Amino acid sequence: QVQLVESGGGLVQAGGSLRLSCAASGRTFSSYAMGWFRQAPGKEREFVATTSRSGTNTYYTNSVKGRFTISRDNAKNTVYLQMNSLKPEDTAVYYCAAVPAIYSDSYYYSGDAYLYWGQGTRVTVSS
Repeated sequence: QVQLVESGGGLVQAGGSLRLSCAASGRTFSSYAMGWFRQAPGKEREFVATTSRSGTNTYYTNSVKGRFTISRDNAKNTVYLQMNSLKPEDTAVYYCAAVPAIYSDSYYYSGDAYLYWGQGTRVTVSS
C-alpha cells in the first residue's frame, strides 16, 4: 500500500505558475504509474496528466498540453506537476494517484485504473 500527500497548491494570478508535489510513502514508488487529476467546483473529476514508472512516458489532457509538465523523482518518492500559464479554468482541487504497473512504460488516464489517492491540494487561479 502507498500513501500519497500533495502539496504546493495556492492562489495565483492568471498567467502565473505553480508546482505541485506528491510525496509517496513506501519503498516501491518506482513500481507505480502516477497520475494527476483535478476536480473543479460543481464538476466531475477529470484526468490531467500521467507518467509511467520510469517517467519516460507521459500523457496529458488536451487542455493542459504545452502548459503543464509531469515528472517524477523515484529517488525521492515524489511526482511533480509543473503548471505554467495558468488560467482561471485551471482552478480545482488537484489529486495525485498511483497504480502498480507491470510494464515500465505503461501509463493510465482513467481514474478507475488507480488504486491509491491523495487528499488533494487546492489551486485557485484569479483573473
